[in-house]
Amino acid sequence: MSAPRNAPVEPTHEIPDKLYFRIGEVARLAGIKPYVLRFWETEFPSLGPRKSGTGHRLYRRKDVELVLEIKRLLYEKRFTIEGARKTLESRGKPEPRASKPAKARAGQTPLFDDSASVLEVVRKELESLAEMLK
Repeated sequence: MSAPRNAPVEPTHEIPDKLYFRIGEVARLAGIKPYVLRFWETEFPSLGPRKSGTGHRLYRRKDVELVLEIKRLLYEKRFTIEGARKTLESRGKPEPRASKPAKARAGQTPLFDDSASVLEVVRKELESLAEMLK
């Protein structure tokens, strides 16, 4: 027998190690109803699950973590939706860092060298690979 329609949903605290979660699973993990998740998708641009070929919402682990953070901000911290959105947007922006070269082992070039364009390095490496395959 299923629980009454208006009964509170008990949250599950452990996120399973899976690639994708369906909306019912995410709702159960967060302890909210699926319609709340669909509403949050309209209010929080960073919450955008993929759709399967059949149109089902497929949430990734980072989406589930975001849902849990939104729930915490709205239900525990008592933020408004606008306040929660602004808080999440400000957290999402990386802090400006001082530009310093990445450390590399002797004889290796750093992976993210600020002095050269990363795309240019990749392009040159691909061209050299293409030459070797000719």
